[in-house]
Amino acid sequence: MTVSHQQLFKDSRTTECMSNATVPAVVLAAGEGRRLDPLTNRRPKPMVPVANRPILAYVVSALADAGIDRIVLVVGYRQERIRNYFGDGDRWGVDIEYVAQETQLGTAHAVLQADATIDGPFLVLNGDRIVDPSLVAHVRDELEREADRPVLSVTQSAHASDYGVVSLEGDRVVEITEKPAAPTRSQLINAGVYGFSNAIFDAIRETPTEEGELAITTTLETIIANRPVRAIREHDTWLDVSYLWDLLDVNAAVLGGTEFSAADSATKADGSDGEIAPDTVIGDDVTLGPNATIEGSTAIGDNVTIESNAVVSNAVVFPDAVIEAGSVVRDAVIAGNARIGANSTIVGGDSTIVVDGEAHENVDFGGVVGDNATLGSGVTVDPGTVLGDGATVDAGAHVSGRIEPDAVVRRG
Repeated sequence: MTVSHQQLFKDSRTTECMSNATVPAVVLAAGEGRRLDPLTNRRPKPMVPVANRPILAYVVSALADAGIDRIVLVVGYRQERIRNYFGDGDRWGVDIEYVAQETQLGTAHAVLQADATIDGPFLVLNGDRIVDPSLVAHVRDELEREADRPVLSVTQSAHASDYGVVSLEGDRVVEITEKPAAPTRSQLINAGVYGFSNAIFDAIRETPTEEGELAITTTLETIIANRPVRAIREHDTWLDVSYLWDLLDVNAAVLGGTEFSAADSATKADGSDGEIAPDTVIGDDVTLGPNATIEGSTAIGDNVTIESNAVVSNAVVFPDAVIEAGSVVRDAVIAGNARIGANSTIVGGDSTIVVDGEAHENVDFGGVVGDNATLGSGVTVDPGTVLGDGATVDAGAHVSGRIEPDAVVRRG
């Protein structure tokens, strides 16, 4: 996986667009992202921050950098967060309009909501995956060359069975198997960038529902049986946040190797000699106390306070959080307005985490402290702990596992 950092950190379209395309893009951003609970209780998954920007902002930037100037955002869950942030798209040099998927009934159902806004070939992207502008441009170019033949992007993954596994013959898609139960020899997966003519809308309407949902891959399976679907291989950036710990990996990938300098962005307390690693990003109005240390692969959001002698490493800290003096936070996500008490420790390191009844072993993840949650002073947090929104852990307590929202954990 190669990350194009120069593209990832841009907020507006470059002057070196790959073509003056008129093909619009439909971006699917209506979902909740339940596997990222508690981070998605107050924000939709596409608005979860990576390196202090929402995941969806990277998608919009990739489209703009590829020369796409019209974007239809399909929104639903907590949609006001998306509408307020992106507005009409002027910040990115694009025109953004919105359609609502009031009930989340699958990806194909989401695409169908854009029917009235589309009158020709168009792209479809997931709003929660970071892709390279070159992939967008390549799919667009193939679509323009032969608009009545659908285009599907593919990439390699060491965890192919977590996604839609794709089988090819040359550049032709012959099979898509969504999250196969049996082990698969193929490492090619659906990368989530598509090119369609507006005939796809009728194809979706003819697609049978599965467990109450319409999936775009089910529609494609039907199409594949009758006519060719082209595959475009992705060799550059493809970053996906499926689980809580993926947020740390994606954040590190975006930050790694950049020339971004955070040192001047933090407001240090008088006399501070705190240290900030180069592969970090620091938001506005951040206060860094004396001898505090921000180690690598760390994003610190706006208005965060990190007090004296605290250590934060390989972490994503949302806006308005407070990390008090002497605390150590490793391999962790600290959500908005959370407070880590003095001399508390989020240990970091290997853990086993259960998601939807499936145990994920050997996950390098210290844990999550949800929005408005509080750790008292001297608290120890075991690897893999997930503390729900508004939960409170009393001073000196030892906490592990999944803690429900608004719970109170007492010492002993």
